Amino acid sequence: MAAGGFAAWLSGAPRRLMVSLTTLPDLPGWGYAAGVSAATLAGMAAVGFSTGYYTLHPTLTAGLGGRLVGVLIAPGLGEEAPFRGLMIPGRDEAASPWTALIPVTLVFTAWHVVEVLTFLPAARAAFLRWDFLTCAAILGLGCGLIRWRTGSLWPAVALHWLAVTIWQTWLGGFSL
Repeated sequence: MAAGGFAAWLSGAPRRLMVSLTTLPDLPGWGYAAGVSAATLAGMAAVGFSTGYYTLHPTLTAGLGGRLVGVLIAPGLGEEAPFRGLMIPGRDEAASPWTALIPVTLVFTAWHVVEVLTFLPAARAAFLRWDFLTCAAILGLGCGLIRWRTGSLWPAVALHWLAVTIWQTWLGGFSL
């Protein structure tokens, strides 16, 4: 990306976030989001179950209400707003999402390592596995595609919320 292109991208971030938060997808956008979500969850399942990272557990009902709300706030909205809302251009800004999508997905994936090294050391065993980081990258890619195509952050938040909720509730995932 040229220096002027980067400056324009950076200066557009606040507007980009506000538009993504105030836009709802049209019907074809919801269909696209559902399709990408299904493919994303299937990709994550293929990686997680093939390596043994995901294993079925009895439903974790203790604290379910708090977990559902907590996962919606962080990581759902808390990670989607900066990584997809601020960083992924809208279709009015870019004909293709790939020049932003690839680096943002890499930064999003690396963010999980930063979390462990700074304020979430208890997640070390879960977050530093290559299969977890691969699942995070698949999730980041899916959420980014949805955000770019629909212009809305909300289907990406919903996908992120669903993936983490499934992981924590039925697959033995790390939970605060």
